[in-house]
Amino acid sequence: MKLALISFLSAATIVCAADVPITQDELVRRTQELYDSLVSGNQAPWKRHFADDCMFADEKGRFFDKPKLIADITPLPTGYSGTIKVQNVHSRIIRDTAVLSYDIDETETIFGQNLKARYHITDTWLQRNRNWQIIASQAHRYYEDPAVGKADPKKFAGFIGTYELAPGQTRSVTDEGDKLFIERNGKKEELLPETSELFFRKGVEGRILFRYATNGKVDALIDRRNNEDVVWKKTR
Repeated sequence: MKLALISFLSAATIVCAADVPITQDELVRRTQELYDSLVSGNQAPWKRHFADDCMFADEKGRFFDKPKLIADITPLPTGYSGTIKVQNVHSRIIRDTAVLSYDIDETETIFGQNLKARYHITDTWLQRNRNWQIIASQAHRYYEDPAVGKADPKKFAGFIGTYELAPGQTRSVTDEGDKLFIERNGKKEELLPETSELFFRKGVEGRILFRYATNGKVDALIDRRNNEDVVWKKTR
């Protein structure tokens, strides 16, 4: 009985010694360290915090293994600077696995001009050999509306009308003063100009543009998303 108890306590000691707990605060600290190193192109934190067999998918849909990921960490060009801040953090830590989900707020300065972008990233950390490292990471960029440009109300007359996608599937374009609207199934949205003939809807990814026929008149409305077009033919 005494021997069995000693064996049990020894096994428990080994398990406890192998377990290195981690907190959300420590995961955030390491994550911020990664992003702080990007300006200088310091690869050391990325080598340390990413597992050798990691998977990394960026906001453009590109896939990186660790060698490719590390090779992509290079200093910003001359005239460029920036900061990246980790925000809105959520985590789930269960035994040897931790999932960290967060936003990053990026400010990039290019020869004195500031650009901003927001991303959402989810990292999966795994503890192996008493060491916590990222085994998988996935990034998404938040959609942002383009800057509003100037429309040419003189062109609205050519845009106004009814457009058909298929029998019974129509949408209409109307104007109210110097504003243009699109309506379908009772839902009316303003078409905000990016240029005089290129429009977008607030919070909706994609563009609305108008196609001209050889006679110089608008014959279709094009709903363009991810460089793919859905064509609505003008009926009246």
